[in-house]
Amino acid sequence: MSVTKNQFFKRQITLSEIGEVGQGKLQKSSVLVVGCGGLGSPIAVYLAASGIGKIHLVDFDTVDVSNLHRQVFYALDDVNKPKAAVLSEFIKKRAPFTEVTFTNKPITKDNVFGLISQFDIVVDGTDSLPTKYLLNDACVLKKKPLVYGSLYKFDGYVSTFNVLQKDGTYSANLRDAFPEMATDIPNCSEAGTMNSIVGMIATQQVNEVLKLITGIGKPLSNELLIYNSLQNTQLKMKLKPAVLKDKIAKLFEVQTYFDAVCELQNKDWQISSEELKEYLSLEKQSKSLELIAVLPNLKLPFKVDQTIPIQEFNVDAIKIDLNKTYVMVCQRGFNSYKATKMLKKKYPTLKVLSLFGGISNYNK
Repeated sequence: MSVTKNQFFKRQITLSEIGEVGQGKLQKSSVLVVGCGGLGSPIAVYLAASGIGKIHLVDFDTVDVSNLHRQVFYALDDVNKPKAAVLSEFIKKRAPFTEVTFTNKPITKDNVFGLISQFDIVVDGTDSLPTKYLLNDACVLKKKPLVYGSLYKFDGYVSTFNVLQKDGTYSANLRDAFPEMATDIPNCSEAGTMNSIVGMIATQQVNEVLKLITGIGKPLSNELLIYNSLQNTQLKMKLKPAVLKDKIAKLFEVQTYFDAVCELQNKDWQISSEELKEYLSLEKQSKSLELIAVLPNLKLPFKVDQTIPIQEFNVDAIKIDLNKTYVMVCQRGFNSYKATKMLKKKYPTLKVLSLFGGISNYNK
């Protein structure tokens, strides 16, 4: 079907605050969307549908069944396919006036500058704290605005960081709200999340991007919006630019921004669902296993010998039997692999394995 821009964006152009001039600004703009999950996928689709000229998607992950309740632009047929590639194809069919490309690997300290330098605005759609701080620090150093979003259970957080002000300075950044990276905050696979709050925060982020580009309204700069979906309450936390570029440059030199979720895992330290099921079916072999869950409240189809949350995983406190095979279990195989590495470091000869893909994969 042949369609013109005026036809496609008619309802948006009709807004006097947008008009053809504003629509033209959107068409000339470019946006980098990092993360194609619960936040990133609707962000990318809505931005493309509103007329952003160029969008680049970054995500290393594949679609999992557990994603589908909140990542509504993926289908059952997309399970195990790369998120960035699937989302790119969806957008191409949906938004004829947007050029969409993708990178199917993690954003890291080594490639972050090359990626963000090509785009006007960076949008954080990740659920990784190290990646959030990496994006923030890189955007401060390269003077790029960053539209931030994050989730915790029923709460959502939105802000627009590092915006150029009229006096030539830049607005507050993530470190002005949270100077240090927390180490004990679980991601959504551990804490859980409801799909409604995910969609709300994603469209709030879209709203921030559109305001930045068109110049209308008031962006959430120098403030952090905190919204609770259960009580329908919100508050705005005022921020002041205090952690400036020079300090962030020093931090960038020494921090790795490493996230175990993005790590390539050693296949020799893994056990597949099929292998574990076979072990458990044989009584003699099953007695030689020591199963440890590293997340509490996991719904397991088998009994474990111990539950030690990854935040409390102390290798020195675990009584080890070198004649046994230890199998670490979590929801998706990331924290179990982290625990496996910790045990292997302390006991190099110990046979310890991480359940590949976690319980999400085991139950398929």
